[in-house]
Amino acid sequence: MKVLVTGGAGFIGSHIVDALLDRNHEVHILDDLSSGFRDRVNPDAAFHELDIRSSEAADLVRAEGCEVMIHHAAQMDVRRSVADPSFDADVNVRGFLNIVEAGRTSGLRKVVFASTGGAIYGEPDFVPQDETHALNPISPYGITKLTTEKYLYFYLVQYGLQHVALRYANIYGPRQNPHGDAGVVAIFCQRLLKGDPVTIFGDGSQTRDYVYVGDVVEANLRAIEHSNSGVINIGTGVETSVNELYSILADHLGVSTPANFEPARPGEQKRSVLDNTLAATSLNWRPAVSIEEGLRKTADWFKNQMVLS
Repeated sequence: MKVLVTGGAGFIGSHIVDALLDRNHEVHILDDLSSGFRDRVNPDAAFHELDIRSSEAADLVRAEGCEVMIHHAAQMDVRRSVADPSFDADVNVRGFLNIVEAGRTSGLRKVVFASTGGAIYGEPDFVPQDETHALNPISPYGITKLTTEKYLYFYLVQYGLQHVALRYANIYGPRQNPHGDAGVVAIFCQRLLKGDPVTIFGDGSQTRDYVYVGDVVEANLRAIEHSNSGVINIGTGVETSVNELYSILADHLGVSTPANFEPARPGEQKRSVLDNTLAATSLNWRPAVSIEEGLRKTADWFKNQMVLS
């Protein structure tokens, strides 16, 4: 199968590319390296350094005629989306439309889309949140993810283009960038390994649903083969507090220093956890890596990177 992975030089996308190549698919990567890294690009994939908003990207999609597009390229910084919603929409909506329009006229038959759980649902009315939960995004980032889901439904109805929108929980694992709007796991790992103080905003009791990147890769592979279109949560259904996260990582890395606490950031959700029943029944997917195992693997990867550097 010929597969286009947008954002394939990034954290999640690069893992997906590796898995696709292991299964002997022909893989093309479309990434402008604004948040991805050239050294993460698998040499067995065809790499195209292009912005998804560009005419060159649309020309590439038309020329290659890929059957499946796994779409991870995005403006993913929630804070930047609040500060500059026009830029967020330009990348996340116009960029998507640019390449999906090119694809639908050149053999594209399915889109697997990296959507979001917490940013689409907002503060939970009930937990765990399933796919029927009210959609109340409070950031432009969440709004553009929801907008893309709606466009995907339009393309299904109008053109028969199949899709699976995977609403991710909080993903962590090797290759995650500990800078910028990165996940808390990567930030904690780097600071603990460097001996730098770790700051927890709020009292640390706020919870998230942390899912290991390897499990997310498997969900994407299964979504390619899924016969129906729709939205599916990808999470563990397990809440882990920031305090628990810090404790597990600090214990594994042999750090006894307690974290520092600062006032909570305005607008931060108190709880976020996703029901994965639909993923189990429709994709036969369940998370295989526990939070303890995943955090150990991630911490060990960061430790190895520091030794190599």
